[in-house]
Amino acid sequence: MLAYLARRVVYTVPILLGVSLVCFALVHIAPGDPLVSVLPPDASLELQRALRTLYGFDRSYPEQFVRWLWRALQGDLGTSIASGRPVTQEVLKAVGYTLRLALLATAIGFFFGALFGFVAGYFRDSAVDKLASAISVLGVSVPHYWLGMVLVIIFSAILGWLPPTGAGDEGGPWQFFRHMILPAVTMSVIPMGIVARTVRALVADILQQDFVIGLRAKGLTDYGVFRHVVKNAAPTALAVMGLQLGYLLGGSILIETVFSWPGTGFLLNAAIFQRDLPLLQGTILVLALFFVILNLLVDVVQTALDPRIQRA
Repeated sequence: MLAYLARRVVYTVPILLGVSLVCFALVHIAPGDPLVSVLPPDASLELQRALRTLYGFDRSYPEQFVRWLWRALQGDLGTSIASGRPVTQEVLKAVGYTLRLALLATAIGFFFGALFGFVAGYFRDSAVDKLASAISVLGVSVPHYWLGMVLVIIFSAILGWLPPTGAGDEGGPWQFFRHMILPAVTMSVIPMGIVARTVRALVADILQQDFVIGLRAKGLTDYGVFRHVVKNAAPTALAVMGLQLGYLLGGSILIETVFSWPGTGFLLNAAIFQRDLPLLQGTILVLALFFVILNLLVDVVQTALDPRIQRA
């Protein structure tokens, strides 16, 4: 197990290097001048040169990349052009909000997705299976930003049960949780549909395998068979859940914008419109780092649950 873990960690290093290179390249090939947001319209050439030197934009792209990567390894992601604050401070604050929201959304999506998937798999080709499958397809197909606006209209504007936007930091933990409910439910719809369809296919396939037929022939109870089905479906379901958590960490721009949630998606949206290159690079790099580490953790846990993966 330790050798497998060490090998996976070694494989992660070139992946992180490639991600950082792609992140730097994609941000710099975008059109526009990153200093437009801070330079006055009548800025002199001396002021423009001074700011370019200050942010390192006067150097060649390879030199900028090496300097940026070296400082990032030391925990310094630069200074935001728009706010003037350290990018590390801005990103870590936003990551805390997004991580809590994504964890709650993943928990909701995985619980209901696994529930619908197991029910549909056990009662295959029945009315229950068709209903659960329809719900999962609907969850994958509905645009989540549209669903978020509909939930705001129903539960905030009409019923007045939940706050529509913001994080509610000033009201304590309960207010913070109430502000999380609508965006978390909106974010959980797509993972719920994906997990439900995956678990449904897994359960239906496992129930047809010879060892399940043998267990039933030996007189094992339905609960005992259920435990074996869960044990065999858990590694794949866990991998899907880990990937969905990674996607939620990096792909929540529209939802966080709709609900004005101060997470990484909201921060990315502001950085894109303000052409804030240091903030944009730092946010993308941290999100990519989270995604790679999360995949590593999922691989390790999946191997612990299913020793066949390690032997392979």
